[in-house]
Amino acid sequence: KSQFQKQKQFFSFIQQLTMLQSLLFRTFTTSPLVAVRSLCIARSLNSCGSALPPAFNEPIWNYDKGSPNREHIVKACEKIRNNVVDIPLVIGGEEIFTDETIEQVACADHQNTIARVSRASPEHIQKAIESATEARKEWELMDWEHRAAVFLRAADLLTHTYRFDILASTMIGQGKTVYQAEIDAACETADFYRFAAHFAEEIYTSQPQFHSSFNWNRLKYRALEGFVAAIPPFNFTAIAGNLGATPALMGNSVLWKPSETASLSNYILFNVLREAGIPDGVINFVPADGPVFGETVLSSPDLAAVNFTGSTNTFNLLWKGVAENLDVYKAYPRIIGECGGKNFHFVHSSANVDNVVNGSIRSAFEYQGQKCSACSRLYVPESLWPEIRDKLVAEMADIKVGQPDDLSSFMTAVIDERAFDKISGYIDYAHQSDETEVLAGGTYDKSQGYFIQPTFVETKNSSCKLLREEIFGPVLTAFVYPDNEWEQTLTLVDEVSPYALTGAVYAHDRKAIDTILTKLRHAAGNVYINAKSTGSVVGQQPFGGARRSGTNDKAGSAPYLTRFVSTQSEKECLLYLDDWKYPHMEE
Repeated sequence: KSQFQKQKQFFSFIQQLTMLQSLLFRTFTTSPLVAVRSLCIARSLNSCGSALPPAFNEPIWNYDKGSPNREHIVKACEKIRNNVVDIPLVIGGEEIFTDETIEQVACADHQNTIARVSRASPEHIQKAIESATEARKEWELMDWEHRAAVFLRAADLLTHTYRFDILASTMIGQGKTVYQAEIDAACETADFYRFAAHFAEEIYTSQPQFHSSFNWNRLKYRALEGFVAAIPPFNFTAIAGNLGATPALMGNSVLWKPSETASLSNYILFNVLREAGIPDGVINFVPADGPVFGETVLSSPDLAAVNFTGSTNTFNLLWKGVAENLDVYKAYPRIIGECGGKNFHFVHSSANVDNVVNGSIRSAFEYQGQKCSACSRLYVPESLWPEIRDKLVAEMADIKVGQPDDLSSFMTAVIDERAFDKISGYIDYAHQSDETEVLAGGTYDKSQGYFIQPTFVETKNSSCKLLREEIFGPVLTAFVYPDNEWEQTLTLVDEVSPYALTGAVYAHDRKAIDTILTKLRHAAGNVYINAKSTGSVVGQQPFGGARRSGTNDKAGSAPYLTRFVSTQSEKECLLYLDDWKYPHMEE
């Protein structure tokens, strides 16, 4: 890893040297005004670029049998199982325990309480708003590299000092296997923070390249006036860390409302940020009932942005709430949302069958199908269907559904009883409907934990509700099409569902790939070629979808961070006017 860092630093140095060389060349071959501007840009790049450590994706640790990591994570999970953590509100640095509480339970063992969470009243939420708006005034004016240092330190603390704690809380509390928790709670969270610093630098050093004579143009990237309301989902600890904290990097203050079923991991992550140096009041940790939180923040004149990931229905309610309060706000709030998906794998007759089978199992059933990007519809040509069907059924028989800290498990339980009842309802429909056939799985049991077996369904109806509606569980539905109608089938893929989050294309024929991508141009915000529809990596595949899947602001990119700045243009006149008249006015 040390050698890797040295290589990164070396290439960063070469890049900066090349840019400086180019700018110096322009200095001696252009006008004096351009020369001044070029030197200013060079100085800016030199002072900002060289000071920031290079961004990198956090390496994935292994937990092989007999390894020290495996021993550490098992012990960390035991600690989570055997303790009940009292989680307060944290407003302006003050920890507040309330009479109204809820319990977070282990979803794979719902008699096991792991946290007791205080709930905020409207008065608490208003207090957090006041704390946030006051803290922003000083935080926004701090040099951005000092804000970035907090996030870089948080990433290092998270991936070293607190790695096993954040993994165990995500595993037991949210039902992830060790690998799924590793790539989420440790790696992706750290990636969000490290790359956010990199993207912030990119934004702050982006300045006007054109200046008229005797003028100097500049851009300032200010924080939003007010506070950001962050409402993350249960399914990714990293999303909570991104929504709840990253806007603060750009000088904003935040109210972070954790998902009730992910309270413990969110609280651990919030405390990592506190240890990293985030000032009191900049981020306020506000567990609350959803409607109570929503009504209070949406009616505040100081609301600057809603930063949301969750269901489309909830996002619709938030958007309507903003619309109903437009006359209240000091400024128009930004609305950022990543919502549901009905993600597809489209298989062409030239596809590699084993790649399709393995990718579809991982995409549809990892984390019990509770990823926004999980594959839930599979389109297969008749010529490949028998082989794909039989191999999928055979491989699914080997999937182990068990406890998250049993490291031989591929799947564990879904998040709670409401999710269990919704998913099992779709499975009952698949058993009872004349237009569907359950090929594998189709059983469930909530006596100990909310366990649902991976389920594979075939339908003859191209508009079956299993192909249209988001299930958010381990249910994969296949539709078989005639090989010579593959182009017509693309229209079904594009139009049957209102969502447009992720999709995957499996084909070897390059002309077919080109046609598929063209016809499905608007069917997915993230599209994968011969790779599963899940697994976007910060800094590599910015994530987000359109249509009813959200505002497609692409988390894990510079454009996402620009949603949390208010840009000011500055023009400075370097030579003063000595007359108000224009030359053509002379008689």
